[in-house]
Amino acid sequence: MQHIKEEEVEHGVARILCCKCAVVIEPNPANMCVPCLRTVVDITEDIPKQVTMYFCKACERYFQPPTEWVHCALESRELLAVCLKKLKGLNKVKLIDAGFVWTEPHSRRIKVKLTVHGEVLGGITLQQVFIVEYTVANQMCDDCHRNEAQDFWHALVQVRQKAENKKTIHYLEQLILKHKAHENTLGIKPNGEGLDFYYHTEAQARKMVDFLGSVLPIRQQHSKRLISQDIHSNTYNYKFSYSVEIVPLSKDSLVCLPKNLTHQLGSISPIVLVQRVTNAVHFIDPTSAQIAEMNSLTYWRYPFKSICDPKQLTEYIIMEMEIVLAKDRKFFPGQGAVSSKHVLADVWLVKASELGINEDTIHSRTHLGHVLKPGDSVLAYCLADSNANDANLDKLNEDKIPDIVIVKKHYPDRAGRRRRWKLKHLTEDGMLVDNNKDYDEFLDDLEEDPTMRQNVNIFKDPNNINIPVDADEVDPHAPHITLEEMLDDLQIDDDPMDDGEGDEMDGGES
Repeated sequence: MQHIKEEEVEHGVARILCCKCAVVIEPNPANMCVPCLRTVVDITEDIPKQVTMYFCKACERYFQPPTEWVHCALESRELLAVCLKKLKGLNKVKLIDAGFVWTEPHSRRIKVKLTVHGEVLGGITLQQVFIVEYTVANQMCDDCHRNEAQDFWHALVQVRQKAENKKTIHYLEQLILKHKAHENTLGIKPNGEGLDFYYHTEAQARKMVDFLGSVLPIRQQHSKRLISQDIHSNTYNYKFSYSVEIVPLSKDSLVCLPKNLTHQLGSISPIVLVQRVTNAVHFIDPTSAQIAEMNSLTYWRYPFKSICDPKQLTEYIIMEMEIVLAKDRKFFPGQGAVSSKHVLADVWLVKASELGINEDTIHSRTHLGHVLKPGDSVLAYCLADSNANDANLDKLNEDKIPDIVIVKKHYPDRAGRRRRWKLKHLTEDGMLVDNNKDYDEFLDDLEEDPTMRQNVNIFKDPNNINIPVDADEVDPHAPHITLEEMLDDLQIDDDPMDDGEGDEMDGGES
């Protein structure tokens, strides 16, 4: 037996020998030193060292017990939280620290280093460091399983616009992409008059409808259809449908307002242009530069359609122009706000197809005096030659109907040029824009209207980004989108060392 030396007894504090290795220690209930105690007691014995995690390679989400699937990047805090929730015996010890141990991204393994404290044998606290290895296994989540089963959706949002011109639909597509309002959709299908969005729950569909109402003037209808029921548990399975109709107007459309509506809008002229369509419809009177806006409730109370669409625009050449002074303007009593960005002007035009043949000019008044000059080309509606079938237009006196309504300045050299930018689309094949002249007009509107493109994500086109602005002999004064307004398109290439297994672990979107 080993004896304790006298110098090892300090100020009356008793010391004892470890019962296993005979090292001098302070008394404790186990009568063992810490190294020997660790060989006898393992505070992590109830914590598994090998765990299986489930990963859905279709939607790239990890399974978080009990029923949730979450998006997590590798070695992120979110993924660490999912890993810790998988450990069943972790609540029996005190977690001090946790962190990832680096592994190959394609190894299908995740290692987490843990530091824990635990009490053993009557109050002795031990600290232990160990590593838990997670094996990532593929398992399809419930949402993707329903998607593969072709009977997956419980709510449908049908977006429609009953109009010939679809520029508003193209604008809506870009708004959805910018605000990521389509993240919860199970599927998106283009339709002849709009888009169909499929959702797993009614709440997700309702959120989409609320978003549509915040960016465009709409009206909606709601219906549900009983799929199945259980009379014993009193449970029902419904499929919900939301029908959303967008006002049948688009930018640069010409409309004739009902008489009651003109008084509500500040006695504006009945024939006005649609300046833009946001959560309200914005009008401008081309003969007085008066502006007004109308919300969706007012429109559906006094519905009307356009009398001319951008497809009916005709090119004219300005021969003479004279700015209208403020003292020469005639206003109606009780007139509303007048645009400060526009200048009234009297212009004399000749049709571009008759230039040099017909010497007679046509007079018109326009709100674009600040951008036009003699010799410029403009796009205009010729109401004198049109056959518009509109009840509101038939009620007007002929002297109140202008012969020509100028819509915008025209840049004929832009037709065949290559754009240095591009837009993304909701569907990968871009079915919504194939062989669509309305989409080309929408792209022109983005270049001409800086206010409009503030709500659109515009990306650099890597195939054309190095082309000079005037490479196609385009008018250098024509409106174009600068490089500062373009975003870099994120491209993620496959790893050349990839063996085919690692693609399921890579995150991100292109």
